[in-house]
Amino acid sequence: MTNSPLAILKTVYGYDAFRGLQGEIVQHVIEGNNAFVLMPTGGGKSLCYQIPALARPGMGLVISPLIALMADQVSALRQAGVKAAALNSDLAGEDRYALWRDMQDGKLDLLYIAPETLLRGDILERLTRIPLSLIAIDEAHCLSQWGHDFRPSYRQLDALVTMFPDTPRMALTATADEPTRAEILSHLQIEEDDAFIAGFDRPNIRYAIQEKDNPRAQLKRFLKGHEGESGIVYCLSKRKTEETASWLREQGYDALAYHGGMDKADREANQARFQHGEAIIMVATIAFGMGIDKPDVRFVAHIDLPGSIEAYYQETGRAGRDGLPSDTMMLYGYEDIALRSRFIEESGAPDQRKHMERQKLDALLGLAETPSCRRQVLLSYFGDHCEPCGNCDTCAEPPQLFDGTIAAQKALSCIHRTGARFGQAYIVDVLLGVESDRVSQLGHDQISTWGIGKELDNRTWRAILRQLIALRFIDVDLTGHGGLSIADGGRQFLRDKPTLMLRVPSAPRPASGRDRVSGKAVSTTIPEEHRALFQALREKRSEIARTQNLPPYVIFHDKTLIELAAARPSSRAEMARVPGVGEAKLDRYGPAFLSVIAEQADL
Repeated sequence: MTNSPLAILKTVYGYDAFRGLQGEIVQHVIEGNNAFVLMPTGGGKSLCYQIPALARPGMGLVISPLIALMADQVSALRQAGVKAAALNSDLAGEDRYALWRDMQDGKLDLLYIAPETLLRGDILERLTRIPLSLIAIDEAHCLSQWGHDFRPSYRQLDALVTMFPDTPRMALTATADEPTRAEILSHLQIEEDDAFIAGFDRPNIRYAIQEKDNPRAQLKRFLKGHEGESGIVYCLSKRKTEETASWLREQGYDALAYHGGMDKADREANQARFQHGEAIIMVATIAFGMGIDKPDVRFVAHIDLPGSIEAYYQETGRAGRDGLPSDTMMLYGYEDIALRSRFIEESGAPDQRKHMERQKLDALLGLAETPSCRRQVLLSYFGDHCEPCGNCDTCAEPPQLFDGTIAAQKALSCIHRTGARFGQAYIVDVLLGVESDRVSQLGHDQISTWGIGKELDNRTWRAILRQLIALRFIDVDLTGHGGLSIADGGRQFLRDKPTLMLRVPSAPRPASGRDRVSGKAVSTTIPEEHRALFQALREKRSEIARTQNLPPYVIFHDKTLIELAAARPSSRAEMARVPGVGEAKLDRYGPAFLSVIAEQADL
């Protein structure tokens, strides 16, 4: 194999040119330099270490967090003709011995290993006797205590700096704010000049956030148009995960559950089904995390508030890794804010960590409540920027704003007059003048704020209270029963009385309605004249994948099938020009797919 980066890109991966910063990063590492690579999911981070590992003498060592993720990467590389393997706890004694022999004999291009395995026993010491082309640390944000997926074992990777001082080190991630980036660079002793920041934008993903009204009806509306496609639904609790998966099956969807409380074998079986299937919905907690390398996830829905913008960005980033159009939806409400705040306060973390987590939650609530472009707010959190995107709900349907100054004063006054110990529903009842035995017994039908909010409806008052909580004007009693009290920000507001613009809550849509920002199945975005061939190619891909017990996307991505359906190659030479078709795959699968194209041409 030639060592030219472009030649490797073409012969192994089937592409004629690098994207974005890929070429610069690849050349930088081939020359023996360290590199920190921040690139959005689907941006091609893997090529940034795989190609230098193939171009440089020795074996590339790749540190990856999960066995499932490693297995996916190894399968894909072997399909492309690369000699790759994974060393993990699943490997039996004889296979482990054979793998070490291959390493010693220089027969391996890339070795994937989890940090826990790397640091166990004498593995690190044995690797010092293997010539290494580079060391790549994937999901490097796990190293930082400020990262949302901190893993203590990653912290011990500092040892690589002293044990392999002359081997290029790479740290790669899709999710790292400035404190996280600084910590990664410091621990792995990578210089600022060796950092490559490719941005965070995922223009193929449509972002949408809705007030939680009827979560199941909202989820059902969201799924319309995604029939026959794979997606992920994130829930906050194990119980809700199980219940939602069961309900989706009742609705006719092929839905599976995944959470940390499941039996390990059941969890792994469900993940394997999701990876190998083409129309499966995985309902999961955040336990279903970084091991998701499935490129054809077409949608991600959060029916509960995620933990931070980093978590939201990474979890939504599991959609559309192949660059094709994909949808996301997040639902949230007053209860979500209270629950997330409670998690922070009861975490037992040091005060500094709690303060940081509160700031992260505030940033996420700012994203949820913004009347401006979601993508602009999301990217600005990471120090990136864009023009209004036109591909989010606030761009498609800009929310109405109203002067909520008086309404906010009424709400805060009502909380004060009732003793700052009642929850949202009770405060709204008092504002609306709703008669009840409880209100009468407590004498709150006699106070000055009784019925002063009748000009607005229940839904609007709930939206106002939620926004005031998000603005930190109101605190929620997390140890009691959700009682509301006036926060420092609220007292400042009552003193200064500045104009306060709030969002008008969107009208609830009927269960049978469609959101105007909902997406369409990728197959419907393909020109009509190409759809039959695209579907035939998908069926052939599934057939081949089943015989080899592989995920279909390891054979070819949907994007490659779309290109094949458009180009309709009739020869090996023509098929070789289609992006994503490398030499090994052309040899292995070219005849089968060319046969399908020829058959369709005769119809």
